[in-house]
Amino acid sequence: MTNVPIQISKVTKRFGDVHALAGIDLQVARGEMFGIIGHNGAGKSTLFKLMLGLLPATSGTVRVCDTALDGNNFRAIRERVGYLPEHFVTYDNLTGLEVLHFFADLKRVPRSACADILERVGLGKVAKRRVRGYSKGMRQRLGFAQVLLGNPELIFLDEPTNGLDAEGIHEFYEILREMQSQGATIVITSHILAEIQERVDRLAILSAGRVAAQGTLSELRERIDLPSTIECSFDPDCGPGLQSVLAPLDDIRFSMERDKALITVSSASKLSLLQLLAMQKGIVDIAMREPSLEDVFFGYGGQDARSV
Repeated sequence: MTNVPIQISKVTKRFGDVHALAGIDLQVARGEMFGIIGHNGAGKSTLFKLMLGLLPATSGTVRVCDTALDGNNFRAIRERVGYLPEHFVTYDNLTGLEVLHFFADLKRVPRSACADILERVGLGKVAKRRVRGYSKGMRQRLGFAQVLLGNPELIFLDEPTNGLDAEGIHEFYEILREMQSQGATIVITSHILAEIQERVDRLAILSAGRVAAQGTLSELRERIDLPSTIECSFDPDCGPGLQSVLAPLDDIRFSMERDKALITVSSASKLSLLQLLAMQKGIVDIAMREPSLEDVFFGYGGQDARSV
């Protein structure tokens, strides 16, 4: 498999007068977990469909596993791809095992692999129960099970943790990390920014059909110089002295209570402020909060993060 399994260059997609994608350039490296976020209508679903070969681009090129999506060899490439749509729908009158047998046949994977995969995603005990009796979370686990068939090299996940409880989400990402350690490349989109911010290696922010920014979370923070927040606890008697130290500083904002100070500081001044605080008497604790992915999203002009 190529070291750059997804290569998108100058891709546009139009639906009549609507420009869903307007000049997308994107590369995803082998073994990455790559996140795609953006507000509703930003172009995420359209981009997913192009990368899966479900839609043709209006212009530009999309290559997956070093193969053009309109090439004769792409059908074979699809057998190396796993995909979980946002809404996984299947036949309710089949059992979970029968559903997985169906997908195994489509992927040309031996049916003998299905029972172990259902066990792996936590459905071993209900493998022979009809899907109509599955909860939403169980259906989502079943959808994830079909993704794992054949140990895919490239995995696309669209809102993959819908309906999963905290334990299910933890188990889901543990399996993904295991797949990633074996060389799989993962592309994921999620409404829950806090869930993916510490899990993706890099990400792209889409806005109005364009890539507004891409890189690691750290790189995106630095580019727009988002401030950090420092919470400082101190002995109450030391409050006046700390206030006199902080008041002359131009590049911070702070508020104080009886034994706590909340300080907002630029990335350029963060280290010097921490050093200054460490020298003060009566400091009990210092806790720092870096800008979250939600903060970054808003910083790049994103809309309500609940609709990402």
